[in-house]
Amino acid sequence: MKWQKSLLSMIQKQEGKIVLAIDTSTNDTEALIESIVKLFKEVKPETTLVQSDFKIRDISPIEKPNIHYFTHGKSSYTEVLEWGNENKIDTLFYITDVTGYFYENILIDYEVVWLVPNDFIPKVPFGKTLKIA
Repeated sequence: MKWQKSLLSMIQKQEGKIVLAIDTSTNDTEALIESIVKLFKEVKPETTLVQSDFKIRDISPIEKPNIHYFTHGKSSYTEVLEWGNENKIDTLFYITDVTGYFYENILIDYEVVWLVPNDFIPKVPFGKTLKIA
């Protein structure tokens, strides 16, 4: 229950343009993702939902999520991170195991919170991590 309180607190403190991105390259944590989407929908209904694996698959309001998972296991965070820069977002929450690809020299000018659904949390090149397992 500790991570839920931490996540709720983080969400409540956010102002500006908030985005929840989901790594859809696997459906291993589908029930967990659904509960996090529901939390965002209730606490910050203006949140944008981005679904991505190795490319962005869908961008939509969080109000009516229609999440489609792929089972190939390939993921890249570059398109989502660049999209965040282009759309001048303030905070990106990204549900992923952080095993995907990053451009090494990508510059991010917004807050990133990696929501990691595993017991092992890989080192991230920027932002904060929160274990949600």
